[in-house]
Amino acid sequence: MKQNNAPLFDTVLNHAKNRVTSFHTPGHKNGRGIDKRLRSFTGRNMYYMDVTVFPEVDSLHDPMGPIKKAQQLLAKAYGVEHSFFLVNGSSVGNMIMFLAACQPGDSVIISRNAHKSAMSGIVLSGVWPIWVQPKVDQNLDILFDSSPEQVEDALRRFPEAKAVFITSPTYNGVTTDLVKIAEICHSNDKILLVDEAHGPHLKFNKNLPISAVEAGADMCVQSTHKILSALSQGSVLHFQSDLIDVSRVRRVVSLLQTTSPSYLTLASLDLARRQAVMQGERLFNKVMRWAEYGRKQINTLKHFSCPSRKDILRRGYDLDVTKLTINVTRTGHSGHEMEALLAKEYDIQVDAADLFNLIAIMGIGSDKSDVEKLVSALEDIDEKYLGEARNWVLQIPGLTTEMVMVPRDVFLLYKSKRVPLSKAAGHISAQALTPYPPGIPVLIPGERITQEIVDYLEDLAEKDIRVAGQEGETLRTIKVVSMR
Repeated sequence: MKQNNAPLFDTVLNHAKNRVTSFHTPGHKNGRGIDKRLRSFTGRNMYYMDVTVFPEVDSLHDPMGPIKKAQQLLAKAYGVEHSFFLVNGSSVGNMIMFLAACQPGDSVIISRNAHKSAMSGIVLSGVWPIWVQPKVDQNLDILFDSSPEQVEDALRRFPEAKAVFITSPTYNGVTTDLVKIAEICHSNDKILLVDEAHGPHLKFNKNLPISAVEAGADMCVQSTHKILSALSQGSVLHFQSDLIDVSRVRRVVSLLQTTSPSYLTLASLDLARRQAVMQGERLFNKVMRWAEYGRKQINTLKHFSCPSRKDILRRGYDLDVTKLTINVTRTGHSGHEMEALLAKEYDIQVDAADLFNLIAIMGIGSDKSDVEKLVSALEDIDEKYLGEARNWVLQIPGLTTEMVMVPRDVFLLYKSKRVPLSKAAGHISAQALTPYPPGIPVLIPGERITQEIVDYLEDLAEKDIRVAGQEGETLRTIKVVSMR
């Protein structure tokens, strides 16, 4: 089949057009039972496409028809051996990679700023994480993922590691040198797993950083819904490896996915692939041009800045320029405060914010008017809404800490107790604590709590910075493993 085909979408659409009487799930029966306010807004046609598993539309767990053909076209589009549709976002893809590539007791080298779903994969698979300290850039107020030098050093110190897990691009659009990391991994017979959730589009424009599938990753996961045109939760997993059993991958994919997938989401994945192949180069040339216009305009403002590709290249990394990391530190407001202001006063919603930055993600549907509206709002804020200067500094404690227990054992087997934060040093953590910023866990189940981490958490508590995982309004106690 050719890339201008969309076999799954066509099958689901043709079924919807037949207006078949439904005696199958879902219960709304072709939209008839949908709440009237919702149906009046959306119309009814889409609900005819909200079907369940039957021979005509194929099964995600045993694809033999249009889903199989659509996944084969996806694999061909990305130049890999096999591709799998995911209907629970890239989070489930990260879990699949750990479970498919590793056995319980294996160890994996992983940068500490990985997505929280990587921690879920670690717990489910029963592996030992070997943490790499993220690089902190206090001039740009962002974190970088593992460099080739860090990966090479970690493999030299921990030759028993089964795999290396990399996040590229990061939330800020920063990519590491995956080609060199793949060479390092494969020369040492190690598996390279890449969380490329924010990079499903990289393959389709020569002016963007290299994609993990081209760099040589054994497996990578991509959020097609984040940048391309799939519906939310629509992601994909790519496989190209001599080190992993693909039949095991299939079994794990089936193990972790719902038996009631959304066929609207699946069909949108099929169309997003076709659109990216047929129009991606042209569409992303426009998106990049508009993004660069926005970056240039933002950098003319007094109190905002936005790092360029050159800024990132000088630091040994690369940048997907479709993402705008807007530094707000000179405004006297936090990124969270600025996010709320943009939403309330200007009807603009960014994707994320931290203490220092706003992160504005552009996608295949972005246009110049979006960027102009954002720039206009920032120009207005630049004159009207300035606060007092704050001397915030992006910093993190030493996080390459001692792993005493496998996180899965802590999660499943051991009881826990609470101890005062001031007396937690020396105990084994039974929980994850993740301050925002910088959005990386400073505590992981199974690791020894150091005095440096205690001091860091106490400092955050004094500044009223909420830590994800804390219980209560303030962080006063930590959950630790009880050996009794």
